[in-house]
Order: sequence, then C-alpha cells, then structure tokens
Amino acid sequence: MALRIWASSTANALGLSVASKAPALAPLSRCFSSVLDGLKYAKSHEWVKHEGSVALVGITDHAQDHLGEVVFVELPEVGAAVSQGGSFANIESVKATSDVNSPVSGEVVEVNDKLGEAPGLVNSSPYEDGWMIKVKPSNPSELESLMGPKDYTKFCEEEDAAH
Repeated sequence: MALRIWASSTANALGLSVASKAPALAPLSRCFSSVLDGLKYAKSHEWVKHEGSVALVGITDHAQDHLGEVVFVELPEVGAAVSQGGSFANIESVKATSDVNSPVSGEVVEVNDKLGEAPGLVNSSPYEDGWMIKVKPSNPSELESLMGPKDYTKFCEEEDAAH
C-alpha cells in the first residue's frame, strides 16, 4: 500500500499517468501532491466541489500526505449544521489527530460511511472515494472566497517553503 502511494505520488510529480482508474477531473501536478482543476480549496487544506445544490467536501492530497496514514475518521451526523471555517470532523493518523474544517456553511445531507471501515481511503483517494461529507450550502457565495487550483498550489508551495 505504501509503495503504491509512493509510486502514484512520484508519477504525479513527474507528470506521468498511472495505469489505474482515471480521475474524473484532470490533475495539476506540483511538488508531491495532486491539485485538481474544478475544485475550490481552503487555506486549512479542505477541498469542495459544488454540484447543483450540493457541495462535496474532503481533505486535499497535500493534507493527507502531511497527516500520514489515516487510521480513524469521525464524521458528523446527517442534518448537522456546519459553518465555513468551523470544525466538522476529526482525523486520526499515525502522526496526529487533526480537525477538519468546512469550506462552506450549510447542512450535512450525507456522510461517507465507507470511511468508518476504511479510513485509508482518505490517503489512497482523497478526491474520490475519500470524500467526507456532502453539504447543502446555505450561502453558496462563500465559495468565491476559496482558492482555485493555481492559487492553492502556490499557497502549498509557499507554506512548505516556510517550514
């Protein structure tokens, strides 16, 4: 598993395609993390994909890479209210326990129950199978305050250079 993640990250960094299920969105590869076009990104390293009346939310490849192997994910209940910038979940990895913040305010309409039995999906597929919640946004204009892929890539590069 670790070798597959390393190989995938290395291939992404080199701009090579990996012979696995192709992502629904085209990746923009920078450094060792994938940043996908078509998503919005928060400075706290969550992504959001707004589709109609629902926003899909998860953590970025950059975030999961820094967390290390995820061993437990605690998600909110369906119907819970989330606020932009407020914590909605906890992730435990072999390195640390971290809060996950919502990039958009609204009501949780679905949670990814697969993460209860397979929290490693956050590592192996952060933008697809490792999504966390679906939110019905109460203020869709909040999405405008988030970063696009190029700005997020630059933000990550600057953040990593500072550490």
